[in-house]
Amino acid sequence: MKAKPGFRGFPREAVQFYSELGKNNNKAWFDEHKSDFNQYVMAPAQDFVFEMGELLKGISPGIIADPRVNKSIFRPYRDTRFSHDKTPYKTHLGIFFWEGKLAKMDCPGYYFHLEPPTFFLAAGMHCFSKRVLETYRDAVVDDELGKKLRKAISAVTKEPGCVVGGKHFKKTPRGYDPGHENAEMLLYNGLYVMTESDIPEELYSAKLLDYCLKRFKDLRPIHQWLVTMIERVGQ
Repeated sequence: MKAKPGFRGFPREAVQFYSELGKNNNKAWFDEHKSDFNQYVMAPAQDFVFEMGELLKGISPGIIADPRVNKSIFRPYRDTRFSHDKTPYKTHLGIFFWEGKLAKMDCPGYYFHLEPPTFFLAAGMHCFSKRVLETYRDAVVDDELGKKLRKAISAVTKEPGCVVGGKHFKKTPRGYDPGHENAEMLLYNGLYVMTESDIPEELYSAKLLDYCLKRFKDLRPIHQWLVTMIERVGQ
């Protein structure tokens, strides 16, 4: 695939598009503004994936950056089959760079999320599949990996505004010691770290690349721990 022209930031029209979509979440409005979506959202998003992917390889060499829809760029359509909310479109732009040999959503990665008026970046895994959850729990109580997990959490939480998420269960799962020093982490069904803010001015220029890279470096310890953990799946 040929490289695209240099990323120059997202235009302000991209933010305007999502702001208006939030008020007009229906097929007729989206179809009428499809050209705006393609020009102001998709085109710069693809350029961003190309260049951000290359930069991320400097800190995570195995990272995968694929600028196609439903690859690194999440599709704009919501899955409404099992939801009470039947609005058809996502009111945010989500971009994911993943690392590992499993299916994309079974791998850890770096995540970009634009949803006016907020913006956040994250690293990790939002929700574990059953087989990954089992491996995660064993890794949490493993002497070596458990110690490395504590170090990773300590490293990311020292950074201002970084919050670890994924806690879901109320009781320690059966078969694990509730008195274990990492017992709190057994309550998680995903593990990620994120930083949220208002939309930064850097969004509108090529400076967004360095802005995101700096923050992804801060979040990397959790990502790297999960990469190591994922290598155990299926062993």
